[in-house]
Amino acid sequence: MTTIQTRLVKLNQRDNVAVAPSDISSGTTLVPENLTAVDEIPSGHKIATSFIKKDQPIIKYSQIIGFASSDISAGSHVHTHNVYVQEFKREYAISEDLKQDSQIPQKDFATFDGIIRRDGRVATRNYIGVLTTVNCSATVAKYIAEQFRQIPDEYPNVDGVVALTHAYGCGMNAKGQGLELLQKTIAGYAIHPNFAGVLIVGLGCETNQIDYLLEATNLSLSATVRALTIQESGGTAATIRAGKSQILEMMEIANDVTRIPVPASKLILGLECGGSDAYSGISANPALGKASDLLILNGGSSILGETPEIYGAEHLLTRRAVDENVAQKLLKFVHWWEDYTSRNGGEMNNNPSPGNKEGGLTTIYEKSLGAVAKGGTSNLVDVVDYAEQITKSGFNFMNTPGYDPVSVTGMVAGGANVVCFTTGRGSVFGCKPTPSLKLATNTKMYESMKEDMDINLGTVLDGESIEDAGERLFRLILATASGKPTKSEELGFGDEEFTPWQLGAVM
Repeated sequence: MTTIQTRLVKLNQRDNVAVAPSDISSGTTLVPENLTAVDEIPSGHKIATSFIKKDQPIIKYSQIIGFASSDISAGSHVHTHNVYVQEFKREYAISEDLKQDSQIPQKDFATFDGIIRRDGRVATRNYIGVLTTVNCSATVAKYIAEQFRQIPDEYPNVDGVVALTHAYGCGMNAKGQGLELLQKTIAGYAIHPNFAGVLIVGLGCETNQIDYLLEATNLSLSATVRALTIQESGGTAATIRAGKSQILEMMEIANDVTRIPVPASKLILGLECGGSDAYSGISANPALGKASDLLILNGGSSILGETPEIYGAEHLLTRRAVDENVAQKLLKFVHWWEDYTSRNGGEMNNNPSPGNKEGGLTTIYEKSLGAVAKGGTSNLVDVVDYAEQITKSGFNFMNTPGYDPVSVTGMVAGGANVVCFTTGRGSVFGCKPTPSLKLATNTKMYESMKEDMDINLGTVLDGESIEDAGERLFRLILATASGKPTKSEELGFGDEEFTPWQLGAVM
């Protein structure tokens, strides 16, 4: 029998499980816990710290993450083989954990070097976008952007020309929610401050006609919002020539910018996680939550999304809702997802993914409790639907799916001008026109994928405080907003990750 000196990660005294900081062999006696491992416990997985009777709750984060499907002895591996999910009553306790509104004096706001548009909006990047109404115009849009793979030397302030294409826009209900979401998403990108100008390209016979798009979203054509229709322009080659000419005209406008110091209150931070592991809720997510709180203290805003991935933890957000209306909007979306998954033959616990489970996450409740840590401790000021514009400063929630690219697409459409993406298994995500920082939850993965990771927050597992890690991340967010390239930008990511949420039948 082996005896090792290790300290299991037990997050709350009430918990009846702890997390293994490294692989633990069966028969190992753990000191100072005075606990003997009954099974092999992989790194990041849970070990029972006391006897858990069949059907009793499994407690982590001082919250229920599941129920024992059999008696579990102390020292046993706790995972999918002996844990099941069932409904349980949550105490929503609306607004009970509200904090006194606090903000540092405006004169002391942190700053970053941003780009101020003529209408006062603030950008962190300076792209020109080629957007599409329908998949049928996707190739032409890409060919137009391809003309500017190398930005002409006379336009040094332009970050690039990017075609953001999608698979939808026709074969859908002309008055359905799916088309509304698509139009709202395209419009959100068209007015995003990180685009100095956009060209919208349509085919001409699709459901999502350019005129319908403009009318439905109150978009107006202008010197920086332009449109072309392939059928009216004379086909592929003619549209590419016309598109090139239009973009060259917008280049002149886009190049006429200078970065100047602006307050951090102009930042809207998207909070995302993907490829999560058991360390996500212990290291990177709470560190990002601290950075979000710091941004909000400086007058800025953040967006938490992925409604299916707050399931089982939504009561922690309702406690921070500024009023009953905000809390009920959140719960309405949660209940919509329960019905939506049921109607489509699924269940909310279809999540976590196989990779999440290999990393130690067992149930959606456990994953959700770690995911909401990205939202810090600030009051929840508003809840919005997918791709809606963020209008209230502070901590916001957006109703998005749990699929990372779809979720971030909604946040960027809503105005996010920086994204932080925590990952434990590893991610290579980028999302032009908004810079996306990748936050590693553990040092092993960070070292393995250094060329993709922007910051290692696995240091929290080695003793760095959440406060110090969050402040370190906050400084990186400001530097990124000022123009420092992210790893995904250096690698050229972001052209293919535009993924609007598709709802409704394809007809």
